[in-house]
Amino acid sequence: MSKVYLCTAIPYVNGDPHIGHAMDYLLADTYARYRRTRGDEVRLQVGTDEHGNKVYSSAQKNGLSVEAYSTENSQKFQDFIKKLDISYTDIIRTTDAEHVRRCQEIWKQLKPHIYAADYDGWYCEGCESFVTQKEYDENGGICPDHQKPYQRLTEKNYYLRMDDFRDTIRSKIEADEMLILPEFRKQEILRLLEDTPDISISRPRKQLSWGVPVPDDDSQVMYVWVDALSNYITVLEYPDKDISDWWPATAQFVGKDILRFHAITWPAILLGLGLDLPRKIVSHGHVLSDGQKMSKSIGNVINPMEVLERHGLDAFRYYFLRHVDTFTDSDFTWEKFDEAYNNELANDLGNLVQRLATLCHKNSIAGFSVAGDPDSTYCTLMDKYEFSKAFDYVWKQVQQLNKDIDLAKPWELAKNGEIDKVKAVLSTLVSDLLKVAQLLETFLPETAGKIKAIFATGTIIPPSQPLFPKA
Repeated sequence: MSKVYLCTAIPYVNGDPHIGHAMDYLLADTYARYRRTRGDEVRLQVGTDEHGNKVYSSAQKNGLSVEAYSTENSQKFQDFIKKLDISYTDIIRTTDAEHVRRCQEIWKQLKPHIYAADYDGWYCEGCESFVTQKEYDENGGICPDHQKPYQRLTEKNYYLRMDDFRDTIRSKIEADEMLILPEFRKQEILRLLEDTPDISISRPRKQLSWGVPVPDDDSQVMYVWVDALSNYITVLEYPDKDISDWWPATAQFVGKDILRFHAITWPAILLGLGLDLPRKIVSHGHVLSDGQKMSKSIGNVINPMEVLERHGLDAFRYYFLRHVDTFTDSDFTWEKFDEAYNNELANDLGNLVQRLATLCHKNSIAGFSVAGDPDSTYCTLMDKYEFSKAFDYVWKQVQQLNKDIDLAKPWELAKNGEIDKVKAVLSTLVSDLLKVAQLLETFLPETAGKIKAIFATGTIIPPSQPLFPKA
């Protein structure tokens, strides 16, 4: 049995949960459930990032104190995580007093690598990140994610010296000691690493009042990325406790837009603390809305709560784990979602369960349990974090079972009085379905549980309504 520690990126609380947040949670939760089925002990971290100008500004716009606004919006994310049935073990808010204290201890440990200097350059408040002149020129002075001009800043900041870490980070990425998935994202990071400047890790208090105070300098506040990234180890109680049982993280799950901070800034902080880098960083793409990036200005943002309410949790998990590629940008439309629900969940799986349960009930077939390890192809895909491909592999087995029923025609065998053949055929089909249910546990835990309840033991009784009623 291994100890597995999985991390999800903590979202800003200046807005409501969106589909991108759901992808972080779903991918990490799927892998957590998989490793638990393999007998491993798993810790899964979630949380909220509550400092920074965006949060402060949003609180003012909403007529709330920043503390009340942070608490209110943090609760929205906690509720969202529970609605998605994410099997987390650890949760953190960056406004927690213990997190703040631990961040200040981390700063003190990093002091040999920190220096003060004036900054004169570009900044994106939406991204809460500084922008190099090269990025400014490439983007024509406008942030591609927020469609707003970059700000010119001149201020005194503290910096983390990248020359202390750049070569080590590069060698560890190249050797896959910190494996970045997918491969093309790894190459992007290596290119970015070539000219990554020293990292600003503070802002003047007059520019940023809502944050963790810098130790021994009341005029400065920790820059949000240092504060936020440290949550992955402060939730383990670093530096108060030895975290070697759980760190380095087995995998960190992040969207492609924040990969650079997790693959460059975060490793620099870890090396400065004398800690190992995470073993893997799994970077997913964006979910598009009808082929376009979701944008409030375009009006094509998909509210995940509406998707959840449309057909239920497992339909939500099904679409975003199977029809959204694990690593690249994928599309969502209501038409595609409804089609996947009706033609795949309702027809392929719901109808299969209903037909087989009815046939077993009519022919007095008793349920039974199935044990054993999942097959090697599935495990290989899951171990490579190829979740959408692994789900496809499982779904092909669902579709094959439908074909097997049609080929075996147990109703005709029963009509002809071939009772022994009927029982043999149906027992094999039930056994195969229960094996599929074992694999579905990682993707559709609620549905897998219902299938086991119907077929696992005792008398098999068809459900009073299909698992996925046609919409």
